[in-house]
Amino acid sequence: MAPTAGRESWLDGTESSGTTPLETPTATPLATPISARSVRWEKDVEDAAAGALQRPLLYKRGTNTTSQMAIVGANTCPIESLDYEIVENDVYNQDWRSRGKLQIFQYQVLKWVLALLVGVVVGLVGFFSNIAVENIAGFKLLLTGDLMLQNRYLAAFELYIGCNAVLAAAAAALCAYVAPAAAGSGIPEVKAYLNGIDAHSILAPSTLLVKILGSVLGVSAGFVLGKEGPMVHTGSCVASLLAQGGSRKYGLTWNWIRYFKNDLDRRDLITCGAAAGVAAAFRAPVGGVLFALEEVTSWWRSALLWRTFSTTAVATMVLHALITYCRGGHCGLFGKGGLIMFDLSSRQATYTATDLAAVVLLAVLGGLLGALFNFLVDRVLRAYSIVNEKGACYKIVLTVTISVITSCCTFGLPWLTACTPCPPELASKCPTIGRSGNFKNFQCPPGQYNALASLFFNTNDDAIRNLFSAGYDREFGVSTLLTFFTTVYTLGLLTYGVAVPSGLFIPVILSGASFGRLAGTLLGSVSGLDPGLFALLGAAAFLGGTMRMTVSVCVILLELTNDLLLLPLIMLVLLIAKTVADCFNKGVYEQIVRMKGLPYLEVHAEPCTRSLVAGDVVSGPLVTFSSVERVGTVVHTLRSTGHNGFPVIEDPPFAPAPELCGLVLRSHLLVLLQGRIFTSDRVKTGAAEVFRRLAPFDFAKAGSGKGIKVDDLDLTEEEMDMYMDLHPITNRSPYTVVENMSLAKAAVLFRGLGLRHMCVLPRTQGRPPVVGILTRHDFMPQYIRGLYPNVLPR
Repeated sequence: MAPTAGRESWLDGTESSGTTPLETPTATPLATPISARSVRWEKDVEDAAAGALQRPLLYKRGTNTTSQMAIVGANTCPIESLDYEIVENDVYNQDWRSRGKLQIFQYQVLKWVLALLVGVVVGLVGFFSNIAVENIAGFKLLLTGDLMLQNRYLAAFELYIGCNAVLAAAAAALCAYVAPAAAGSGIPEVKAYLNGIDAHSILAPSTLLVKILGSVLGVSAGFVLGKEGPMVHTGSCVASLLAQGGSRKYGLTWNWIRYFKNDLDRRDLITCGAAAGVAAAFRAPVGGVLFALEEVTSWWRSALLWRTFSTTAVATMVLHALITYCRGGHCGLFGKGGLIMFDLSSRQATYTATDLAAVVLLAVLGGLLGALFNFLVDRVLRAYSIVNEKGACYKIVLTVTISVITSCCTFGLPWLTACTPCPPELASKCPTIGRSGNFKNFQCPPGQYNALASLFFNTNDDAIRNLFSAGYDREFGVSTLLTFFTTVYTLGLLTYGVAVPSGLFIPVILSGASFGRLAGTLLGSVSGLDPGLFALLGAAAFLGGTMRMTVSVCVILLELTNDLLLLPLIMLVLLIAKTVADCFNKGVYEQIVRMKGLPYLEVHAEPCTRSLVAGDVVSGPLVTFSSVERVGTVVHTLRSTGHNGFPVIEDPPFAPAPELCGLVLRSHLLVLLQGRIFTSDRVKTGAAEVFRRLAPFDFAKAGSGKGIKVDDLDLTEEEMDMYMDLHPITNRSPYTVVENMSLAKAAVLFRGLGLRHMCVLPRTQGRPPVVGILTRHDFMPQYIRGLYPNVLPR
């Protein structure tokens, strides 16, 4: 990409000759960049092993495109950067000057109203999703169990596998044909959006609908996946729909929240929505706030903390009120459980030095297995991408195939386990005949239970609850736990990547809990900790080793278990597991973001930018406009390029010498062209003429509906020969850097300010006023390696 007028494509391309180009030095692939000829380059970009993992699924295209391509959900689509920078032009200044105290008060109140409304809606969505899952999956298990009690095992298997296949096919069809962006957990996409990366379908209303329905169908189908990750995406979609004033495409618009038609306010509300999704999934309001702070958002401030906490609190209160109502038997099979909540507060967590040694060993193993899980997820996603690229039908076939494999494992493996006599002290609870419980009867005679069926033949939430259970240490034997751990670990890898909304929290918790309980059973002779407690610590170890989150996971687990006495052990396990896993690869979400080709800007600049300066990565020719430009030139440029920002040059007779006037956005140019604010002579018209025909809100960013396109303009030949004054819509104070500024410093500045464009100025006089424009693509290692292949190892 040439870092010219707002380009976000991967490769360089020629600019339009119909604009006013400035002669700028072209960045050709030199043996060594100018700024680094006397610098010893560090070989710390990527080691050989990490290089294979960080290679994106999409490779560079041979021709220039208007937008970068990336994988969103299960679909390949163009992406753009977001405008988090405040465009301080005459339109913006006039808008704020025209607002009275009442309008400013309304703006502040609406921020809180929308944040609380997001909490209410997300809480309702989380509740009804769980009702649907509990009733659909529960009804399926009840029918299968009834056939099992009649010794009609083949019919039970056919019903079980058939129901799962139908549910899986329905979920996959929705994702394949209606909203491909709804596939997967959605957390990498939300993480990228809050970093400044946008795609049309990431937060669309259709994505929201399919995310909810597909998640319900996928979890009900018995897949080893969870709805917790999709709830984060769902909360973000709800917040986006409310913040953008509805959707023009679907006829849902509200003028009273037109103040939020900008990326900056929308970003804050989407952060609240992501936090509310975690709160609704785990009933963990504080954990939701910390999850947004630690994992999702790239910008944070104290005012956002307070508003996000209020959103998660409202979501949790809505859930609590509705669950209390359902405990009276008013919600079908949804009763006491449903939303995973494990009350372990009755346990006395006392431990010795031997217990701590066992916990440290569990944490180390959890970190190793978590890193291995991330490595294998990378391989599985790369293999699935080959199938998914062939079309929607292949996505559905792959999903149904994994569903059949999962059903065969969950129904068939319990047959390989011998029945276990019920403990005499638990005669009233064993065996369990209903849809859930610790001691499942399955095919066993009266008075005996099937340990594997108690884990497999259940919803994922009930399986976790069984693993965390205490009071009977020999409930699950070593062979049972080893079989369940191996199966769930494998199925979790195979399931993530199919075209259904799927989260990683539940597979990781299931794997970690089974491994932890297995370790607790094996170490029972040397450790006095309960196996159920080992299961909880194992889940924490796997979460730390896979997702690399510490504070948020710690608080979420404490809110789930309702036991502060476990805090020291959970903290110890998370820190050790994360430290061990970081020695091998990155967290699973960071890894998936790179694999999808999303140009994510990290907190710290990439190593390959340390010995470069801004002038090393800019190239030309640069596309610019004069402050008073010919209409035909502007239209031709917009049609022939896909750039979103153009430098505006003040040249004679409006200035004694060419100088940078500012930066103008494509969207503002289109509004001005549609308003036909033209003059026959090349003169300044000023802002008054613009405000006479257009309102400030006409320049607001469009929502998910269709905005103004250059092809929609119907201009005559006479109008094409006229002139338009760009001063009123030009950002007079764009962020700029000098061409000899360190590229690493420029990257930190670019990310910290949430920029889309950064002008690069010459350091000496007598040259054009602008050398080039930096966009987020210019800080990507892939692009820099393309410029300097002999210097930066792959």
